[in-house]
Amino acid sequence: MNVSDFGPIGLVVIQATSLCNLDCSYCYLPDRQKRHRFDLQQLPLLLQRIFESPYWGPHLSILWHAGEPLTLPPGYYDEATDRLEQATIALQQQGVVIEQHVQTNATLINQEWVDCFRRNRLVVGVSVDGPEWLHDAHRRFRNGRGSHAHTMRGIRLLQDQGVPFHAIAVLTEEALGQPEEMYAFLRDEGIHHIGFNVEEQEGVNASSSMQGFRRERQYRDFLTRFWRCNQRDGFPIKLREFEQVLEMIRCGQRLKQNEMNRPYSILSVDAAGHFSTFDPELLSVQTDRYGLFNLGHLRDLSLEEATRTEAFQLLQRDMAAGMSRCREQCDYYGFCGGGTGSNKYWEHGTLDASETCACRFASQIPVDVVLDQLESQAAEAG
Repeated sequence: MNVSDFGPIGLVVIQATSLCNLDCSYCYLPDRQKRHRFDLQQLPLLLQRIFESPYWGPHLSILWHAGEPLTLPPGYYDEATDRLEQATIALQQQGVVIEQHVQTNATLINQEWVDCFRRNRLVVGVSVDGPEWLHDAHRRFRNGRGSHAHTMRGIRLLQDQGVPFHAIAVLTEEALGQPEEMYAFLRDEGIHHIGFNVEEQEGVNASSSMQGFRRERQYRDFLTRFWRCNQRDGFPIKLREFEQVLEMIRCGQRLKQNEMNRPYSILSVDAAGHFSTFDPELLSVQTDRYGLFNLGHLRDLSLEEATRTEAFQLLQRDMAAGMSRCREQCDYYGFCGGGTGSNKYWEHGTLDASETCACRFASQIPVDVVLDQLESQAAEAG
């Protein structure tokens, strides 16, 4: 492989802590009850590994994720920002853009956190699964109580303080019959930028309620009815799944691959300092074929050296073979770019695979719904 086949690194996912204060039924993380913590003294080394490599680019987003990052104190992110700025001041002066993101369940957001987000210019993403009955069916505290009220309190504080945010909702079987209620909740609560993550068979979540052709038909109907609700109100809600397809249609673009299967487009680092690439959901998950998916530890190995390891060669060989299968077999390849490794592994036991249940939900069904609705609009207008 040539350097041109890698990166550039646009996203670095750092597991600030493995601990989460929730115990969501569909979570894929194995150690969310443990208080592992990323040592910020490793942050300059991580940045050195990125910028000494031939894989860095002009824009770098650092995402604090894979655990609940707000279980750490705000001062942790103050220190992270200080270390980040000290280590990259020269690069930023040359025009390299570096920003920080945080993905949170929002239950711990208070004024201190709002001030922290502003002070450190953190881009905020929140997780909310819809109205209370639906959200609390799966997103519970360890004592079994629902988290919806706490999440909405955090979201409303962000809104009151003028802090922009985007949201993710995990869709399970309970949601499929309620697209109008889901839409009304998002509209009425002022949650205007949302992505639907369909529950997946992944990690320690060994099965999903969203499997089978019946669920696929229900999801197609869900998205169609959601589109029509949104259309009726002038499209106030920007749904990621629709927006991505519409943008590719508008620009006449198609994907040759995606950031989840292109090496070093994404760099993932766990709380202990182990790193990997491709799909962040693969990091530090124990498997028979690929081990922990880790390429090495930051202190021991450069990113370039890691590409010469047997672990990387196996991952890359299987990933490329799986992409070839997708390219040859799937009419939707241009919209997804070859799928994601974690879904292929958890559904087929290898990265050398093609279509998955997850890709039908994430790519094929949204594409079909958008095209159907655009054709209907054109027919009505004509």
